Amino acid sequence: MTRPATVDPVILTCPPSRCRQRPGLRTMATSVGVAIIAVSCGASAETAGMAEAAALTTPSVSAAAAPPPTTAALATAPPPTTTGALPGPSAETPRPTTTRSDAGSGDTGPNPGSPSPTRPDWLGSRVLATNENGLADAQTTPPELVDRRLPTVDTIAPPADRDFSAEISPLGGDPLARSTWTADCPVSVAELSYLQVSFWGFDNRPHQGELIVNATVADDIVGVFRTLFEARFPLEEMRIVTPADLDAPPTGDGNNTTSFVCRAVVGGTRFSEHAFGLAVDINPFHNPYQKGEVVLPELATSYLDRDGTKAGVIVEGGVVVESFDAIGWGWGGRWQSLSDNHHFSFNNR
Repeated sequence: MTRPATVDPVILTCPPSRCRQRPGLRTMATSVGVAIIAVSCGASAETAGMAEAAALTTPSVSAAAAPPPTTAALATAPPPTTTGALPGPSAETPRPTTTRSDAGSGDTGPNPGSPSPTRPDWLGSRVLATNENGLADAQTTPPELVDRRLPTVDTIAPPADRDFSAEISPLGGDPLARSTWTADCPVSVAELSYLQVSFWGFDNRPHQGELIVNATVADDIVGVFRTLFEARFPLEEMRIVTPADLDAPPTGDGNNTTSFVCRAVVGGTRFSEHAFGLAVDINPFHNPYQKGEVVLPELATSYLDRDGTKAGVIVEGGVVVESFDAIGWGWGGRWQSLSDNHHFSFNNR
């Protein structure tokens, strides 16, 4: 099935020359039974797009660690591939490796420097007041986040050395149980892959993150994150989005690098590209969404200055944009009607 070139007014129309067949597309239900943020029935398509972006940049208010599984395990998830303390830098640069668990098969900008010594204790807990459309007003960035370089909280054992590593597995078990996947999603479990990939933190240390992506693009996404790791482009967090994240009220300070989130465009029946595992958001706080007076995350207004002088900021011609360009993905930072600076997608939507 070929993706139609017309889209909701809030999203840049996909030119016919860039439209490609979406992998794993199944018939879309007109009534979507997935968790979404409620918006008044009279919300415009423009407001709907803004609310969708808000859902992807709102962290869970409760805890940094992912919640325990809530459904029965469907498969055995792979254990972390490495454990142990980090040795000092190696004199050589070993070749990065990627493994598959199935038997068959600023940009390069400023060095992050010294990160903030601790994460603010209020991070993810100060709920913002919302209007009738479920959106909060953009606000002045708190001083602690104006040049955000927070240390990473590990939820997976970090690499035992300073080399890039990645593992691609069928989605199942605990990762599936923690995810937003349901039988109403537009892709089956078999069409998704679970990734563990290394990333470089603002604390100048390697970490291991997790993503769920469409299985057809898993190798490409591993390649992108290998390039970012080698360039030492810093990321703060990389974990699976949970149902609790979708239900959480906005705090305006989320910064999770992620991919699969099963949800529809609020106010319509079209699924988000994230629902297919065909979109990736990178450092949302450092690279906020903006349309008019709407900024998401709401506290990220200091990052509307896109000069690229701060670590973690995505800029045209930098390593993040070039890495996604190399696999044919579009960047929301190039859209005309709005700027979705953290968003990359298979079909530029």
